[in-house]
Amino acid sequence: MSRPRLVGISANLQRPSRTRALVEAIAEETAARAPIELRLFDFVDVGPGLGSAWTRSALPLPARRVVEAIEEADALVVGSPVYKGGYTGLFKHLFDFVEPDALVNKPVAIAATGGGPRHALVVEHAFRPLFGFFSALQLPTAVYGSTADFTDHALTDADVQGRVRDAAGQLAALLTRGVLPARRPAAELAAPEPAFTVTGR
Repeated sequence: MSRPRLVGISANLQRPSRTRALVEAIAEETAARAPIELRLFDFVDVGPGLGSAWTRSALPLPARRVVEAIEEADALVVGSPVYKGGYTGLFKHLFDFVEPDALVNKPVAIAATGGGPRHALVVEHAFRPLFGFFSALQLPTAVYGSTADFTDHALTDADVQGRVRDAAGQLAALLTRGVLPARRPAAELAAPEPAFTVTGR
């Protein structure tokens, strides 16, 4: 029997980054608790051209492969830097290409990073509605880290590390219960073009 696929997505355009470090921390802590197949991506892997694509077929190949990895995953760890109280536009744009039923009942761990504590509720007020649309199974514990919680892109704050362990424990428990939705190939999920319609932008 194949191991569950856990895919981590960090919506940062630089590497290393605090967002990547937080996504990695949750994913690797999960891997330490459950036998999984782990793949990690950030927007360096997506490559240029994501923002100018209006249909799935117009995505550059690296971005298309990341979308397919998201759809074929058994569970996700998603993270974005926060600007003005919200996730990045490219993070949202990437998930605009994910088929609406691709994440139904799939576990999703939510993470975000920002300059200070005033952005902390972004995980509840921005991320949860997005993944609620997908009917994903969102973990009770979301993880937010601010600049002061990191040293040289490494997570050092004990409280945030505790939330990482809590989220990883919840995710590992779901991945080892054997009740995940049946895996569907991306080709089966793909809808006729356009995958979504953009108006008034």
